[in-house]
Amino acid sequence: MAVHLHILGICGTFMGGIAAIAKAAGYRITGCDANVYPPMSEQLEGLGIELVKGFGEEQLALRPDLWVIGNVVTRGNPLMEAILDRGERYVSGPQWLAEHVLAGRHVLAVAGTHGKTTVAAMLAWLLERATRNPGFLIGGVPLDFRVSARYTESKYFVIEADEYDTAFFDKRSKFVHYSSRTAVLNNLEFDHADIFDDLAAIERQFHHFVRTVPMAGLLVVNGADQAVERVLTQGCWTPVERFGVAQGWAASEPDAEGGFEVAWQGRALGRVRWQQFGAHNQLNALAAIAAARHIGVEPAQAIEALGTFSGVRRRMQVRGLARGVTVYDDFAHHPTAIRVTLEGLRQRIGGARILAVLEPRSNTMKRGVMKEALPASLAQADRVFVYTAGLGWDAGRVLAARGTRALYRRARLARCGGCRRGPRGRPGARDVQRRLRWHP
Repeated sequence: MAVHLHILGICGTFMGGIAAIAKAAGYRITGCDANVYPPMSEQLEGLGIELVKGFGEEQLALRPDLWVIGNVVTRGNPLMEAILDRGERYVSGPQWLAEHVLAGRHVLAVAGTHGKTTVAAMLAWLLERATRNPGFLIGGVPLDFRVSARYTESKYFVIEADEYDTAFFDKRSKFVHYSSRTAVLNNLEFDHADIFDDLAAIERQFHHFVRTVPMAGLLVVNGADQAVERVLTQGCWTPVERFGVAQGWAASEPDAEGGFEVAWQGRALGRVRWQQFGAHNQLNALAAIAAARHIGVEPAQAIEALGTFSGVRRRMQVRGLARGVTVYDDFAHHPTAIRVTLEGLRQRIGGARILAVLEPRSNTMKRGVMKEALPASLAQADRVFVYTAGLGWDAGRVLAARGTRALYRRARLARCGGCRRGPRGRPGARDVQRRLRWHP
């Protein structure tokens, strides 16, 4: 009989990915979460995974072999308290993944404040095109795979390695569990104000991550990022390749279509011709090429494969067209990510108007920790609409007081049944999407 895992917090991207991987590996999977809703609920139920809404202690009757705990679970959670009282066996999601899936594999981990999902998706695609058939667990859905997690028998596994804490009983960052052999450090800024006091605290966690990479491995790091360099000065025992600098992996200025030349230590290796745009995606591509080369994928092959890379859902994803207006959906929630995304779009479309609709939904943004950086990050937009519900700060005042080239307007969206409507009953985002011509 298959080993039975019951996963607490199963509808999160990471834990849902673990559930899909464990199911494919032959485990019996059930799980629960506070809110069980599409699309994750549909994906999991489509895999034959039974879901329970809520964290009621009656779930003890399921009698799993092991409880797998997501970091959404805290002390005081009724089911967790019952597990502790009964002395049941439990483990965190990252630890279970490390011990039962990643052990014995060559793990390629992508870490950093920005670009983790995109670089991990690129890297998985480069390995796929090179017939390495990698397993992966990514914090978004690569359009080339249509799933965020996959289990294979390949020796290679690509993982988005984030610095968020592991569980209520293990406050280390998730990425220290993964025993990575190829590690990308894409960039580093202050974020996650709910668990980190300052940038130095985050840098310390990245130092712990660097300590886990063996001498036979490789660190692929952003050579232009001072915070990443500070991490390395705390101790580094692994060969390092830098990207974004002339003496390492470098990209030329992009052409009108976003194409660019790739060079390694000054030697031209080929030209990327692709659908993506923005300087940040050039850096993402360099990181993926370097990481893929570490396991034997030739740069020329990787460069060619990037030409077929379709991107990631909710990373400047074209959702449709309405009356000549192109609607993009992007996950950017940090001022730096917002800035580089809009700069890339401006580079692509020239002088056309950009209307930016922003929902500050991360814990850091809701607290207003980075509110003063928002106006400059939105400078490429001609008009900005901000969804202000739940904010601990006055978005209208901050944006208006810091006047830039853009015209700022404050829009408070109110929920109306199953949709959102904007000011004075105008259609909100979901209403607009219903009227779009959808791309296949």
